[in-house]
Amino acid sequence: MKLIDLHTHSNCSDGTLSPADLVKHAVECNVTAFALTDHDNTDGLAAAFEAAAEMNIELVPGIEFSTEYLGTDIHIVGIDFDWKNKEFQHRIDYYRSERERRNQKMIDKMAADGIDISYGQMAESFGESLWTRAHFAKYLIAKSIVRDINEAFSDYLGDNCKYFIPREKVSPFEVVRLIRQFGGIPILAHPFQYKFSDETLRTLLTKLKECGLLGMEVYYSTHTKENCDYLLDLANEFDLAPSGGSDFHGSNKPDIELGSGKNNLQIPYSILEGLRSKLQEETKK
Repeated sequence: MKLIDLHTHSNCSDGTLSPADLVKHAVECNVTAFALTDHDNTDGLAAAFEAAAEMNIELVPGIEFSTEYLGTDIHIVGIDFDWKNKEFQHRIDYYRSERERRNQKMIDKMAADGIDISYGQMAESFGESLWTRAHFAKYLIAKSIVRDINEAFSDYLGDNCKYFIPREKVSPFEVVRLIRQFGGIPILAHPFQYKFSDETLRTLLTKLKECGLLGMEVYYSTHTKENCDYLLDLANEFDLAPSGGSDFHGSNKPDIELGSGKNNLQIPYSILEGLRSKLQEETKK
């Protein structure tokens, strides 16, 4: 059976492998195809496509947008969109600048309290790649301010902590429309992560479907069989194609492997074919 992984990250967001090394690792993990879905950017895709051509593996262009709904961070994965389109890049540049504004405010707030941090120090540690809170956590660990990533988020970076700065709200609905506008397949990522009630999740799916949602991440590293069965029933009810991915981050999530997640994932190539068929079906309407 040909296996795939439609949710992975490189060091162009909060993963630890370069795009080229991620491709090499995907080959080592014996997947036939995978999507690089870095947070709010496509910076790694050019290098990843070059490596994929050399290593004879199918790379699916992807991205993972962070959005907000009912005060909850909602992630929308997009695949197969026209990532080279200048207008698309202009739109995601806006999301990047908003994340950078948030990051500078977090740095300023920490520095004002005497924490040894600056933009220059962060750039020296992580380069100019898109920083997430995971990067801040690694910095705090390196400075011996916290012991581990759990303490970093519980005491410094979590949503209710002193140094958390919310980003300007981007709705999942505009992101779904954006992905569809540029020929892509929008997918609701890891639905159980939001801890919504059945009613709230159904309301969200109804609204997202109206905006052009085509898929939902049914198969995911932390999903149990019961979780998958429930989400598969929902996907069928809302006429969504099931998707799946490990959410691989390299050593930032050492218990999650590309392709196999926590050793229980097996996502067949037919899942990618189903998503693409759903796009063709909806495009013809």
